[in-house]
Amino acid sequence: MEITTPGRICLFGEHSDYLGLPIIAMAISLRAKISGEKRTDNQVIIHKPDINETERFSIEDLRYTKSRDYFKSCIKTCQNEGLIFSSGFECEVSSQIPIRAGASSSSAINVSWIHFLSKMADNPIEWTQEKIGELTYQAESTEFNEPGGMMDQYTTAMGHIIHLESEPNISIQSLNPKLGSFVLGDSDQPKDTMGILKRLNDSRVEILNILRIKNPTINIHTMNSDINLSDLNNEQRKMYKGTVQNRDLLKKALVELKNNKPNYELIGTLLTELHVVLRDIFDISTPKIESMLDAAMNAGALGGKITGSGGGGCMFAYAPDHPEKVAEAIEQAGGKAYIVYSDDGTRSY
Repeated sequence: MEITTPGRICLFGEHSDYLGLPIIAMAISLRAKISGEKRTDNQVIIHKPDINETERFSIEDLRYTKSRDYFKSCIKTCQNEGLIFSSGFECEVSSQIPIRAGASSSSAINVSWIHFLSKMADNPIEWTQEKIGELTYQAESTEFNEPGGMMDQYTTAMGHIIHLESEPNISIQSLNPKLGSFVLGDSDQPKDTMGILKRLNDSRVEILNILRIKNPTINIHTMNSDINLSDLNNEQRKMYKGTVQNRDLLKKALVELKNNKPNYELIGTLLTELHVVLRDIFDISTPKIESMLDAAMNAGALGGKITGSGGGGCMFAYAPDHPEKVAEAIEQAGGKAYIVYSDDGTRSY
């Protein structure tokens, strides 16, 4: 059995989904793969040649032995859905997606693992891609009470471009405009994902709590630039306005991405405007990321931004024309470049 799942880039709504705001994200043509088969004993053996590791445990002992023990939490999540595993399995995990770089390598592997487990159960089940995304979110975020949204799990599971709203209910719309090529650039700089998520989440929650003293009905969806911000300090006002701008840029992009033939130049401009918010207000870019983006723009990209939590990791440039030139420019700026396209969600062979 072989399962493959794409990575993802966040087009619009970066650092919004864990606040309950919508996102637009795209699955990309770099994929994670799990291949394997059942064993005759109760051992689960997972070979990870990309990082020269092998993980082993018993299917009958799923106690967590490390933080973010996802291979076990995914099995538990599947068992909670009624799947039964009378024996273990042996498999190999490999990935084309940059690791810990903001392109969702972890969720792509976990989506693949949930999909693999659905096929390895005593009574295999055909879950929809959306269901696999939902279960992966449970195994990653709910199980470990982590401050993340649903973007990674649903985008990698379902594929292509999605508009995801998590409030008041989960609503997912597939958007499939023909955007052409992007260039993903890996800065090879490590990032503090949990630290950045906590900083940006806590600051926005505090701002809303302050504003609710005089505006009890305000929420993340209704906040706007007209409200009286005199109770906020300068940094909080800046963060408030950046959050509103981030949200409203997505709304503009969504209108365009519903067209069969979107305006490429406008999409590029909106991506760059969003990056300015992420860089100047959310403070998640780095000098190397900026150099890579500048090089991409000078080589003809229509726009671009940092992707993922930031503080390192990846950027991407929108380059429907001459992506090879843009990739070369990013590499000359010190990044590792990948030309990518919108791709299918998780699939089995």
